[in-house]
Amino acid sequence: MALFTSLYDRMMHWARHRHAAWYLGGLSFAESSFFPIPPDVMLAPMSLAQPRRAWFFALITTLTSVAGGLLGYAIGHFALEWLAPLINEGGRWHDHSQHALAWFTEWGFWAVFLAGFSPIPYKVFTITAGALAMPLLPFVMASFIGRGLRFFMVAGLLAWGGPRMEAMLRRYVEWLGWLLVALAIVAYLVIRNS
Repeated sequence: MALFTSLYDRMMHWARHRHAAWYLGGLSFAESSFFPIPPDVMLAPMSLAQPRRAWFFALITTLTSVAGGLLGYAIGHFALEWLAPLINEGGRWHDHSQHALAWFTEWGFWAVFLAGFSPIPYKVFTITAGALAMPLLPFVMASFIGRGLRFFMVAGLLAWGGPRMEAMLRRYVEWLGWLLVALAIVAYLVIRNS
C-alpha cells in the first residue's frame, strides 16, 4: 500500500488548484495569530508544483503572515487577561510563552526577527509583542524581514529544484514518510522514558 505516495500526489494536485494562493494566504494569516499549522506545508508543494510562481507565493505568504501577526499583536495587547488562564494551563503553550517572554526581555526587535526561523510558534511572539506593547513599527519591520527571509528561502529552494526535485521526492516519498514515522515513534519513546 502506497500511503505516502497517494498523499503526496493529492498534495501536489491541491498545490496546482486555481484557488491555492488564496488558501495559502488564509493559512499564513491564521498561523501568525491563532492556527497551529505553519504555512510552509502549503508554500513548499506550491513552489515545487509551480516553480515560476514561487516568488509570488512567497510574497503572499509573507504579506499575509505579517497581517496575521498584527492580529496576534492585537490579541496580546487587548485580550491578554482573557488569554492568561489558557496559556498558564496549556502546558506546552506556557513553556513557549515563557521562552518568548525571555527573548523579548533580552532582544526585543531581534526576538521577532528570529521567531521567523524558530521552532517556537510565531503566534507566541506576535501575541507576546502585543502583550508587552512592543513599538509597532519595529514589530512590523522585524516580521517582514524575518518571515520574508524564511518564506523566500523555502520557495526559492523548491523552485530551484523544480520538476527534478518533484520527481525525486515522489520516487522516495514512501521511504521518507515511513522513516519520519519511525523517528517520531523513537522520539516519543525516548521522551516518555526520560
